[in-house]
Amino acid sequence: MTLSAQPGNREFYSVKGKEILTPDGKPVLLKGINLGNWLVPEGYMFHFTKVSSPRLIYSFFNILLGEAEAAEFWNEFRTHYITHEDIRFIKSAGFNSVRIPFNFRLFTGNSPETRLSGPGYALLDSAVKWCAAENIGVVLDMHCAPGGQTGDNIDDSYGYPFLFESEEDIQLTCDIWKKLAARYADERIIIGYDLINEPIAHYFDKEKLNPLLEPVFKRITAAVREADTNHIVFLGGAQWNSDFSVFGPPFDSKLVYTFHKYWTPATQDVIQSYIDFGNKYDVPLWLGESGENTDEWINEFRITLEKNNIGWCFWPYKKLDSPRGVVSVKMPSDYDLIKDFANEFDISYGYIRDKIPDRKKIKLILSEYLDNIRFSECVINDGYLKALGLR
Repeated sequence: MTLSAQPGNREFYSVKGKEILTPDGKPVLLKGINLGNWLVPEGYMFHFTKVSSPRLIYSFFNILLGEAEAAEFWNEFRTHYITHEDIRFIKSAGFNSVRIPFNFRLFTGNSPETRLSGPGYALLDSAVKWCAAENIGVVLDMHCAPGGQTGDNIDDSYGYPFLFESEEDIQLTCDIWKKLAARYADERIIIGYDLINEPIAHYFDKEKLNPLLEPVFKRITAAVREADTNHIVFLGGAQWNSDFSVFGPPFDSKLVYTFHKYWTPATQDVIQSYIDFGNKYDVPLWLGESGENTDEWINEFRITLEKNNIGWCFWPYKKLDSPRGVVSVKMPSDYDLIKDFANEFDISYGYIRDKIPDRKKIKLILSEYLDNIRFSECVINDGYLKALGLR
Protein backbone atom coordinates (compact mmCIF):
# COMPACT_ATOMS: atom_id res chain seq x y z
CA MET A 1 0.00 0.00 0.00
CA THR A 2 1.33 3.42 -0.94
CA LEU A 3 1.49 6.24 1.56
CA SER A 4 -1.34 8.08 -0.19
CA ALA A 5 -3.63 5.07 0.14
CA GLN A 6 -3.13 4.58 3.88
CA PRO A 7 -6.15 5.22 6.13
CA GLY A 8 -6.32 8.77 7.38
CA ASN A 9 -3.92 10.15 4.79
CA ARG A 10 -5.05 13.59 3.60
CA GLU A 11 -2.80 14.28 0.64
CA PHE A 12 -5.66 14.15 -1.85
CA TYR A 13 -9.28 15.19 -2.21
CA SER A 14 -11.44 12.51 -0.61
CA VAL A 15 -14.94 11.84 0.70
CA LYS A 16 -16.44 11.28 4.14
CA GLY A 17 -20.13 10.58 4.30
CA LYS A 18 -21.90 13.25 2.24
CA GLU A 19 -18.89 15.58 2.30
CA ILE A 20 -16.09 16.13 -0.20
CA LEU A 21 -12.86 16.86 1.67
CA THR A 22 -9.88 18.95 0.60
CA PRO A 23 -6.37 17.43 0.79
CA ASP A 24 -6.06 18.87 4.31
CA GLY A 25 -9.22 17.06 5.38
CA LYS A 26 -11.65 20.01 5.49
CA PRO A 27 -15.16 19.82 3.98
CA VAL A 28 -15.44 21.86 0.80
CA LEU A 29 -18.38 23.05 -1.27
CA LEU A 30 -17.09 22.89 -4.83
CA LYS A 31 -17.80 26.07 -6.79
CA GLY A 32 -16.64 25.42 -10.32
CA ILE A 33 -16.91 26.30 -13.97
CA ASN A 34 -16.71 24.06 -17.03
CA LEU A 35 -14.00 24.75 -19.60
CA GLY A 36 -16.38 23.80 -22.39
CA ASN A 37 -15.52 24.12 -26.11
CA TRP A 38 -11.76 23.93 -25.52
CA LEU A 39 -11.12 20.22 -26.02
CA VAL A 40 -14.66 19.45 -27.27
CA PRO A 41 -15.76 22.09 -29.81
CA GLU A 42 -19.54 22.44 -29.93
CA GLY A 43 -21.45 23.88 -32.86
CA TYR A 44 -23.66 26.19 -30.83
CA MET A 45 -20.54 27.76 -29.30
CA PHE A 46 -19.69 28.89 -32.85
CA HIS A 47 -23.33 29.90 -33.51
CA PHE A 48 -23.71 26.92 -35.87
CA THR A 49 -26.84 24.77 -35.99
CA LYS A 50 -26.32 21.95 -38.51
CA VAL A 51 -22.56 21.69 -37.95
CA SER A 52 -22.85 20.53 -34.35
CA SER A 53 -20.42 17.81 -33.22
CA PRO A 54 -16.60 18.03 -33.07
CA ARG A 55 -16.04 15.76 -36.08
CA LEU A 56 -18.52 17.80 -38.16
CA ILE A 57 -16.90 21.03 -37.03
CA TYR A 58 -13.43 19.74 -37.93
CA SER A 59 -14.67 18.65 -41.37
CA PHE A 60 -16.33 22.03 -41.89
CA PHE A 61 -13.10 23.86 -41.07
CA ASN A 62 -11.26 21.58 -43.50
CA ILE A 63 -13.66 22.87 -46.15
CA LEU A 64 -13.09 26.47 -45.08
CA LEU A 65 -9.30 26.33 -44.87
CA GLY A 66 -8.00 23.04 -46.27
CA GLU A 67 -6.67 20.34 -43.97
CA ALA A 68 -3.21 21.83 -43.42
CA GLU A 69 -4.39 25.33 -42.47
CA ALA A 70 -7.30 23.90 -40.46
CA ALA A 71 -4.80 21.90 -38.40
CA GLU A 72 -2.89 25.13 -37.75
CA PHE A 73 -6.13 26.85 -36.78
CA TRP A 74 -6.95 24.18 -34.17
CA ASN A 75 -3.44 24.25 -32.79
CA GLU A 76 -3.76 28.02 -32.29
CA PHE A 77 -7.27 27.62 -30.92
CA ARG A 78 -6.22 25.10 -28.26
CA THR A 79 -3.15 27.17 -27.39
CA HIS A 80 -5.11 30.38 -26.72
CA TYR A 81 -8.67 29.38 -25.78
CA ILE A 82 -7.61 28.34 -22.27
CA THR A 83 -4.34 29.66 -20.85
CA HIS A 84 -2.75 30.26 -17.48
CA GLU A 85 -4.24 33.76 -17.63
CA ASP A 86 -7.74 32.26 -17.84
CA ILE A 87 -7.10 29.96 -14.88
CA ARG A 88 -5.65 32.83 -12.86
CA PHE A 89 -8.79 34.88 -13.54
CA ILE A 90 -11.10 31.97 -12.66
CA LYS A 91 -9.36 31.66 -9.31
CA SER A 92 -9.44 35.41 -8.67
CA ALA A 93 -13.17 35.49 -9.47
CA GLY A 94 -13.81 33.14 -6.55
CA PHE A 95 -14.11 29.68 -8.11
CA ASN A 96 -12.32 26.83 -6.35
CA SER A 97 -12.54 24.23 -9.13
CA VAL A 98 -12.82 23.61 -12.85
CA ARG A 99 -14.15 20.71 -14.88
CA ILE A 100 -12.30 19.96 -18.10
CA PRO A 101 -14.37 18.18 -20.76
CA PHE A 102 -12.27 16.25 -23.28
CA ASN A 103 -12.73 14.13 -26.39
CA PHE A 104 -11.15 10.67 -26.28
CA ARG A 105 -9.92 11.20 -29.86
CA LEU A 106 -7.29 13.64 -28.57
CA PHE A 107 -5.75 10.74 -26.64
CA THR A 108 -5.69 8.02 -29.29
CA GLY A 109 -3.93 9.63 -32.25
CA ASN A 110 -4.83 9.40 -35.93
CA SER A 111 -3.02 6.22 -36.96
CA PRO A 112 -4.97 3.26 -38.39
CA GLU A 113 -4.10 1.31 -35.25
CA THR A 114 -5.44 2.76 -32.03
CA ARG A 115 -2.59 4.07 -29.92
CA LEU A 116 -2.73 5.90 -26.63
CA SER A 117 -1.04 9.01 -27.97
CA GLY A 118 -2.10 12.43 -29.15
CA PRO A 119 -2.09 16.14 -28.22
CA GLY A 120 -4.58 15.72 -25.38
CA TYR A 121 -2.00 14.59 -22.83
CA ALA A 122 0.14 17.71 -23.16
CA LEU A 123 -2.92 19.96 -23.17
CA LEU A 124 -4.22 18.45 -19.94
CA ASP A 125 -0.74 18.59 -18.42
CA SER A 126 -0.64 22.34 -19.07
CA ALA A 127 -4.06 22.93 -17.54
CA VAL A 128 -3.24 20.83 -14.47
CA LYS A 129 0.04 22.72 -14.04
CA TRP A 130 -1.74 26.09 -14.19
CA CYS A 131 -4.41 24.94 -11.76
CA ALA A 132 -1.77 23.68 -9.34
CA ALA A 133 -0.05 27.07 -9.50
CA GLU A 134 -3.33 28.83 -8.69
CA ASN A 135 -4.55 26.18 -6.20
CA ILE A 136 -7.78 25.45 -8.04
CA GLY A 137 -9.07 21.87 -8.09
CA VAL A 138 -9.54 19.90 -11.31
CA VAL A 139 -12.14 17.37 -12.41
CA LEU A 140 -11.30 15.56 -15.65
CA ASP A 141 -14.39 14.75 -17.71
CA MET A 142 -14.52 12.30 -20.62
CA HIS A 143 -17.15 14.20 -22.58
CA CYS A 144 -16.77 12.04 -25.70
CA ALA A 145 -16.13 8.34 -25.10
CA PRO A 146 -15.19 5.69 -27.68
CA GLY A 147 -18.27 4.65 -29.62
CA GLY A 148 -20.31 7.37 -27.99
CA GLN A 149 -22.03 7.16 -24.62
CA THR A 150 -24.87 9.60 -25.31
CA GLY A 151 -25.85 9.24 -28.95
CA ASP A 152 -25.98 12.96 -29.77
CA ASN A 153 -23.65 15.70 -30.94
CA ILE A 154 -22.16 16.27 -27.48
CA ASP A 155 -20.36 12.90 -27.45
CA ASP A 156 -19.07 13.17 -31.03
CA SER A 157 -20.80 9.89 -31.83
CA TYR A 158 -22.61 8.59 -34.89
CA GLY A 159 -26.08 9.01 -33.44
CA TYR A 160 -26.24 6.06 -31.01
CA PRO A 161 -24.54 5.14 -27.70
CA PHE A 162 -22.51 2.33 -29.26
CA LEU A 163 -20.15 2.26 -26.26
CA PHE A 164 -22.48 0.02 -24.25
CA GLU A 165 -22.69 -2.63 -26.97
CA SER A 166 -19.03 -2.72 -27.98
CA GLU A 167 -16.41 -4.62 -26.02
CA GLU A 168 -13.68 -2.86 -28.02
CA ASP A 169 -15.01 0.59 -27.11
CA ILE A 170 -15.43 -0.28 -23.43
CA GLN A 171 -11.88 -1.61 -23.27
CA LEU A 172 -10.49 1.47 -25.01
CA THR A 173 -12.35 3.70 -22.53
CA CYS A 174 -10.81 1.71 -19.68
CA ASP A 175 -7.35 1.92 -21.24
CA ILE A 176 -7.51 5.71 -21.69
CA TRP A 177 -8.68 6.26 -18.13
CA LYS A 178 -6.04 3.90 -16.75
CA LYS A 179 -3.32 5.84 -18.58
CA LEU A 180 -4.67 9.18 -17.35
CA ALA A 181 -5.00 7.82 -13.80
CA ALA A 182 -1.38 6.62 -13.88
CA ARG A 183 -0.29 10.01 -15.20
CA TYR A 184 -2.04 11.96 -12.43
CA ALA A 185 -2.06 9.44 -9.57
CA ASP A 186 0.17 11.62 -7.39
CA GLU A 187 -1.22 15.00 -8.48
CA ARG A 188 -2.86 16.64 -5.45
CA ILE A 189 -4.70 19.34 -7.43
CA ILE A 190 -6.78 16.70 -9.21
CA ILE A 191 -10.13 16.25 -7.45
CA GLY A 192 -11.13 13.26 -9.51
CA TYR A 193 -12.34 11.65 -12.71
CA ASP A 194 -15.81 12.14 -14.22
CA LEU A 195 -15.85 8.87 -16.14
CA ILE A 196 -18.40 9.48 -18.92
CA ASN A 197 -20.57 12.53 -19.50
CA GLU A 198 -24.37 12.36 -19.85
CA PRO A 199 -24.76 8.71 -20.83
CA ILE A 200 -27.72 7.32 -22.78
CA ALA A 201 -29.94 10.05 -24.21
CA HIS A 202 -33.66 9.61 -23.65
CA TYR A 203 -34.34 8.87 -27.33
CA PHE A 204 -33.04 5.33 -27.00
CA ASP A 205 -34.24 2.08 -25.43
CA LYS A 206 -33.77 2.80 -21.73
CA GLU A 207 -34.98 -0.65 -20.69
CA LYS A 208 -32.18 -2.19 -22.74
CA LEU A 209 -29.36 0.31 -22.17
CA ASN A 210 -29.79 1.60 -18.62
CA PRO A 211 -28.90 -1.74 -16.95
CA LEU A 212 -25.59 -1.68 -18.86
CA LEU A 213 -24.43 1.63 -17.36
CA GLU A 214 -23.32 0.69 -13.84
CA PRO A 215 -21.41 -2.42 -15.01
CA VAL A 216 -19.47 -0.20 -17.43
CA PHE A 217 -18.77 2.26 -14.60
CA LYS A 218 -17.49 -0.62 -12.47
CA ARG A 219 -15.11 -1.74 -15.21
CA ILE A 220 -13.74 1.75 -15.79
CA THR A 221 -13.35 2.33 -12.05
CA ALA A 222 -11.48 -0.96 -11.68
CA ALA A 223 -9.11 0.14 -14.45
CA VAL A 224 -8.56 3.49 -12.73
CA ARG A 225 -7.89 1.79 -9.41
CA GLU A 226 -5.17 -0.37 -10.94
CA ALA A 227 -3.20 2.86 -11.39
CA ASP A 228 -4.66 5.30 -8.85
CA THR A 229 -6.24 4.68 -5.46
CA ASN A 230 -5.97 8.33 -4.47
CA HIS A 231 -8.60 10.23 -6.38
CA ILE A 232 -12.39 10.52 -6.39
CA VAL A 233 -14.46 8.87 -9.13
CA PHE A 234 -17.57 10.74 -10.30
CA LEU A 235 -20.55 8.78 -11.62
CA GLY A 236 -23.37 10.39 -13.60
CA GLY A 237 -26.84 8.93 -14.00
CA ALA A 238 -28.50 7.77 -17.19
CA GLN A 239 -30.47 10.10 -19.47
CA TRP A 240 -28.15 13.10 -19.46
CA ASN A 241 -26.91 12.44 -15.89
CA SER A 242 -30.47 12.67 -14.56
CA ASP A 243 -31.57 9.13 -13.58
CA PHE A 244 -29.97 7.65 -10.46
CA SER A 245 -32.27 4.63 -10.40
CA VAL A 246 -29.58 2.80 -12.39
CA PHE A 247 -27.31 2.76 -9.31
CA GLY A 248 -27.09 0.20 -6.55
CA PRO A 249 -25.06 0.64 -3.35
CA PRO A 250 -21.67 2.35 -3.76
CA PHE A 251 -19.01 -0.05 -5.06
CA ASP A 252 -15.96 2.11 -4.25
CA SER A 253 -14.98 4.09 -1.16
CA LYS A 254 -14.35 7.34 -3.05
CA LEU A 255 -17.44 7.90 -5.17
CA VAL A 256 -19.32 11.14 -5.82
CA TYR A 257 -22.61 11.01 -7.71
CA THR A 258 -23.14 13.79 -10.22
CA PHE A 259 -26.30 15.09 -11.87
CA HIS A 260 -26.96 17.75 -14.54
CA LYS A 261 -29.95 20.05 -14.77
CA TYR A 262 -30.94 22.47 -17.52
CA TRP A 263 -34.16 24.38 -18.20
CA THR A 264 -36.11 23.16 -15.19
CA PRO A 265 -37.58 25.13 -12.32
CA ALA A 266 -34.86 26.21 -9.87
CA THR A 267 -36.67 24.64 -6.94
CA GLN A 268 -35.78 21.92 -4.45
CA ASP A 269 -38.27 19.40 -5.83
CA VAL A 270 -36.14 19.23 -8.99
CA ILE A 271 -33.20 17.84 -7.00
CA GLN A 272 -35.03 16.05 -4.18
CA SER A 273 -34.58 12.57 -5.64
CA TYR A 274 -30.80 13.11 -5.67
CA ILE A 275 -30.87 14.34 -2.09
CA ASP A 276 -32.81 11.23 -1.13
CA PHE A 277 -30.20 9.07 -2.89
CA GLY A 278 -27.35 10.81 -1.08
CA ASN A 279 -29.10 10.33 2.26
CA LYS A 280 -29.85 6.68 1.55
CA TYR A 281 -26.25 5.77 0.78
CA ASP A 282 -24.47 8.55 2.73
CA VAL A 283 -22.57 9.75 -0.34
CA PRO A 284 -21.70 13.20 -1.71
CA LEU A 285 -23.60 14.81 -4.57
CA TRP A 286 -22.30 17.24 -7.17
CA LEU A 287 -23.99 19.28 -9.88
CA GLY A 288 -21.55 18.75 -12.75
CA GLU A 289 -23.35 20.99 -15.24
CA SER A 290 -26.08 23.59 -15.37
CA GLY A 291 -26.56 27.02 -16.86
CA GLU A 292 -27.46 28.38 -20.30
CA ASN A 293 -30.17 30.42 -18.59
CA THR A 294 -30.86 33.88 -17.23
CA ASP A 295 -28.78 35.33 -14.43
CA GLU A 296 -31.89 35.29 -12.24
CA TRP A 297 -32.37 31.54 -12.76
CA ILE A 298 -28.67 30.84 -12.19
CA ASN A 299 -28.77 32.72 -8.89
CA GLU A 300 -31.94 30.97 -7.71
CA PHE A 301 -30.71 27.48 -8.59
CA ARG A 302 -27.29 28.08 -7.04
CA ILE A 303 -28.93 29.11 -3.78
CA THR A 304 -31.11 25.98 -3.85
CA LEU A 305 -28.03 23.81 -4.29
CA GLU A 306 -26.02 25.50 -1.58
CA LYS A 307 -28.87 25.24 0.92
CA ASN A 308 -28.58 21.49 0.44
CA ASN A 309 -24.77 21.40 0.65
CA ILE A 310 -24.44 20.44 -3.02
CA GLY A 311 -21.39 21.76 -4.83
CA TRP A 312 -21.75 22.95 -8.40
CA CYS A 313 -19.93 23.46 -11.68
CA PHE A 314 -21.84 25.73 -14.04
CA TRP A 315 -21.57 25.84 -17.83
CA PRO A 316 -19.66 27.39 -19.56
CA TYR A 317 -16.62 29.53 -18.86
CA LYS A 318 -16.16 31.09 -22.30
CA LYS A 319 -18.63 31.57 -25.13
CA LEU A 320 -18.92 33.52 -28.38
CA ASP A 321 -20.92 36.75 -28.07
CA SER A 322 -23.10 35.70 -25.14
CA PRO A 323 -23.85 36.82 -21.57
CA ARG A 324 -24.52 33.19 -20.56
CA GLY A 325 -21.00 32.38 -19.48
CA VAL A 326 -18.23 33.84 -17.34
CA VAL A 327 -16.57 35.63 -20.25
CA SER A 328 -17.76 36.44 -23.76
CA VAL A 329 -15.70 36.29 -26.94
CA LYS A 330 -16.22 39.31 -29.19
CA MET A 331 -17.85 38.57 -32.52
CA PRO A 332 -15.37 38.88 -35.41
CA SER A 333 -16.19 41.24 -38.27
CA ASP A 334 -18.16 39.60 -41.10
CA TYR A 335 -18.60 36.39 -39.07
CA ASP A 336 -22.12 36.03 -40.48
CA LEU A 337 -20.52 34.95 -43.76
CA ILE A 338 -19.16 31.81 -42.09
CA LYS A 339 -22.19 31.32 -39.85
CA ASP A 340 -24.67 31.53 -42.72
CA PHE A 341 -22.62 29.13 -44.83
CA ALA A 342 -22.54 26.67 -41.92
CA ASN A 343 -26.24 26.97 -41.12
CA GLU A 344 -27.35 26.34 -44.70
CA PHE A 345 -24.74 23.66 -45.18
CA ASP A 346 -25.13 20.98 -47.83
CA ILE A 347 -22.48 18.27 -48.22
CA SER A 348 -22.63 18.39 -52.02
CA TYR A 349 -19.56 19.71 -53.82
CA GLY A 350 -21.79 21.96 -55.89
CA TYR A 351 -23.04 23.75 -52.79
CA ILE A 352 -19.50 24.14 -51.47
CA ARG A 353 -18.24 25.55 -54.79
CA ASP A 354 -21.13 27.94 -55.22
CA LYS A 355 -21.80 29.10 -51.66
CA ILE A 356 -18.48 29.19 -49.80
CA PRO A 357 -17.45 32.75 -48.91
CA ASP A 358 -14.31 34.29 -50.37
CA ARG A 359 -11.40 32.33 -48.90
CA LYS A 360 -9.26 35.40 -48.23
CA LYS A 361 -12.13 36.82 -46.21
CA ILE A 362 -12.57 33.51 -44.36
CA LYS A 363 -8.94 33.63 -43.26
CA LEU A 364 -9.28 37.22 -42.03
CA ILE A 365 -12.43 36.39 -40.07
CA LEU A 366 -10.89 33.34 -38.41
CA SER A 367 -7.66 35.19 -37.69
CA GLU A 368 -9.68 37.81 -35.84
CA TYR A 369 -11.56 35.06 -34.02
CA LEU A 370 -8.28 33.57 -32.80
CA ASP A 371 -7.27 36.99 -31.49
CA ASN A 372 -10.63 37.47 -29.80
CA ILE A 373 -10.57 34.19 -27.85
CA ARG A 374 -7.56 35.36 -25.84
CA PHE A 375 -8.57 36.27 -22.29
CA SER A 376 -7.23 39.80 -22.67
CA GLU A 377 -9.71 40.42 -25.50
CA CYS A 378 -12.76 38.87 -23.81
CA VAL A 379 -15.60 40.64 -22.02
CA ILE A 380 -16.26 39.65 -18.39
CA ASN A 381 -19.94 39.00 -17.68
CA ASP A 382 -20.32 40.50 -14.23
CA GLY A 383 -24.00 39.57 -14.07
CA TYR A 384 -23.18 35.87 -14.47
CA LEU A 385 -20.51 36.03 -11.77
CA LYS A 386 -22.87 37.87 -9.45
CA ALA A 387 -25.52 35.19 -10.05
CA LEU A 388 -22.97 32.61 -8.92
CA GLY A 389 -22.43 34.56 -5.71
CA LEU A 390 -18.92 35.58 -6.76
CA ARG A 391 -19.33 39.29 -7.46
